[in-house]
Amino acid sequence: MTKPLVAVLSGAGISTDSGIPDYRGPNGLWRRDPEAEKLVTYEYYMADPEIRRRSWQMRRKNRTLKAEPNAAHRAIAELEKSGIPVRVITQNVDGLHQMAGMPARKVLELHGSARSVVCTRCHARGPMEDALARVEAGEDDPDCRECGGILKSATVMFGERLDPVVLGEAVSITKACTVFVAVGSSLQVQPAAGLVGIAADHGAHLVIVNAEPTPYDELADKVIREPIGTALPELLHRFSAGGAS
Repeated sequence: MTKPLVAVLSGAGISTDSGIPDYRGPNGLWRRDPEAEKLVTYEYYMADPEIRRRSWQMRRKNRTLKAEPNAAHRAIAELEKSGIPVRVITQNVDGLHQMAGMPARKVLELHGSARSVVCTRCHARGPMEDALARVEAGEDDPDCRECGGILKSATVMFGERLDPVVLGEAVSITKACTVFVAVGSSLQVQPAAGLVGIAADHGAHLVIVNAEPTPYDELADKVIREPIGTALPELLHRFSAGGAS
């Protein structure tokens, strides 16, 4: 029997059990504090030093770098270790899939990584931890050590385009997969959400695991509303046992 190629599209909901709040859910950050969205909007960030200072303080207090993978992240990595081909396409920037044991080459980070910084002028990269250490030492708005340019998190801010190479790879995986699992995503942000439609159009068995309804539920073969930390491990265990239902 041919093994299924499983593609997992993960959103913020998969990481809430790791202590990282989501953004668009009922208690999401953007609903609680719409002003916070400016801190991760490229136009505001580049134009306003005060926005950058607030953004660095937000990163300093952010729990992302201290978070640990949870049962859902580990279940995906365990499925891959079982010998079933698995590819992760994530909207998250926390790096928890890799920390759980997924090989980095099998994880596509559509929105970049919060674990690195990049210079907006010369594109030099470095660890986020080093930049945050400079903030802790008193620098309000640390600049690039190479050229003095503005540093930002190596994430895709609002107003920036996704990396076309990464997106192209995501589309190719989506077209090729036999099972597509969308987990913890509101499926409201394009072009990532559109991958669900592509998977359905190419005949993949489509499963959506999310607490709230999504615009793509009617396309799904199965919609699961149970908590991700228990529902996803149970679902993926069935895949490894030879079933996709």
